[in-house]
Amino acid sequence: MKTMSAPSAPSPRRRLPKEARLRQLLDVSWKLIRDEGTDALTLGRLAEAAGISKPVVYDHFGARNGLLAALYQDFDVRQTAIIDAAVAASKPTLKDKAGVIAKSYIDCVLTQGREIPGVLAALNGSPEIAAVKRQYQLAFIEKCQKIFAPFASPRTVPPASLWAMLGAADSLSHAAVAGEITEAQAREELFQTILNMVKRTR
Repeated sequence: MKTMSAPSAPSPRRRLPKEARLRQLLDVSWKLIRDEGTDALTLGRLAEAAGISKPVVYDHFGARNGLLAALYQDFDVRQTAIIDAAVAASKPTLKDKAGVIAKSYIDCVLTQGREIPGVLAALNGSPEIAAVKRQYQLAFIEKCQKIFAPFASPRTVPPASLWAMLGAADSLSHAAVAGEITEAQAREELFQTILNMVKRTR
């Protein structure tokens, strides 16, 4: 599977184009969370770690919530690309589709390590930022609805079942990150959850 690791941060001493600077700031943010925890991530601390002035960081994110939302979006974009590629390359069977989604979802969270659960927890603390998370959740559920429609009867999986599947995916991946279950156990349980979800519609 492709790695979720972001490219190395550019040198903070150079004047960078806006997009390159954003990439650098996101990379430095992930490292700060990994090394010091989500609570330590502030715009001021990010500016210090990136070797740039605070106004530059505020120009990109506006406030800490904007930074957290950007981090979640960064993770989701990479996760979506990996899952989409895995689904496209898989065989057109329920087991194959369920298998690649389970593996890709768990692997992506594990690759990001303990950083993403902290970001997700922080996102839940603000209604505005929780709305960002909800947007990506809905997109994932819609994607799964389309993927599994050919195997369901009558060509649909109930939304409640898809939300339950997503909750299981998050819980299992975070338990694997914490070391409470193994990576293989998380994948297998999510795989079986998806299979059972679709089979119940028949």
